[in-house]
Amino acid sequence: MQQVTVSLGSNIDPVRHIHLCLDALTARFGTLDISRVFESEPVGFDDNRNFYNLVVAFESDASPGELQAWAKRLEAKHGRRPDTPKFSPRALDIDLLTVGTRCGVVEGVTLPRDEITRNAFVLQPLAELLPHEAHPVCGTSYATLWQHFDPGAQRLWPVDFTWRGRLISQADTPLSLAAAR
Repeated sequence: MQQVTVSLGSNIDPVRHIHLCLDALTARFGTLDISRVFESEPVGFDDNRNFYNLVVAFESDASPGELQAWAKRLEAKHGRRPDTPKFSPRALDIDLLTVGTRCGVVEGVTLPRDEITRNAFVLQPLAELLPHEAHPVCGTSYATLWQHFDPGAQRLWPVDFTWRGRLISQADTPLSLAAAR
């Protein structure tokens, strides 16, 4: 078993689609560690609908190719088509961030995903969820990467979010209490 991290995003009915995705992840992989949920302005999109973003960690013995295929099937189930332009609204976006400490292109999947160090909507929830974990390539903790990250025009803020009757994200929760476990 190895730790897997995924980034989830949605800007079409995001509460509903994030709920459904968390349900599917739990059904397939069991216990999840879940970051706070952040609302963020779209980066690179013409559409101005904000996204909900979060990071989820879980244990799995599935290969990167199997994990990627599962994620793409779930995205398709929620209406995402492979021919959709890159910067278009989406009900569900699941990006495989890390699979253990694997690095490089593994089964067609680039690990770790480069968005970790480029996008605030990935790095901040990852740094809150796994602050002491080290980035598999640079060896720096996610918390340290976030401390030194310049978000530029990337605006995001935590939101209240309830899943399965439990508050997993609060807008005003301090960093040290943010991870829902």
